[in-house]
Amino acid sequence: MEKKENFKAFVRNNPSLIDYVNNGTKTWQQFYEMYDIYGENNSIWNKYMDVDNKSTTVGDTSLKDLFNMIKKVDLESVRKGAEGLQKAITLFQGLGTRIPANTYQARPMYQHFED
Repeated sequence: MEKKENFKAFVRNNPSLIDYVNNGTKTWQQFYEMYDIYGENNSIWNKYMDVDNKSTTVGDTSLKDLFNMIKKVDLESVRKGAEGLQKAITLFQGLGTRIPANTYQARPMYQHFED
């Protein structure tokens, strides 16, 4: 029974684990089994601890900032922009196709026709 109480204290000290359970990434059972096998001072917990304090960055922008920017995107304006781009591409493709040259071929001057 003491192990369960220690696990509960571990979760209280590391509330970021709650987010993983709430979003369906892990279950309490999975976390408890990890705790039972590895204990609380193993490097396996590094990816689950202090999610808000970690800064996973792409260039100078953290992933959290990137997701917040994506949430603010107006999808209707993106759709309209894509339609405009599609129309421009169609226009340029139309300019690239050439009208076939006149297919008229002159008849040789001394050709005789069979009657």
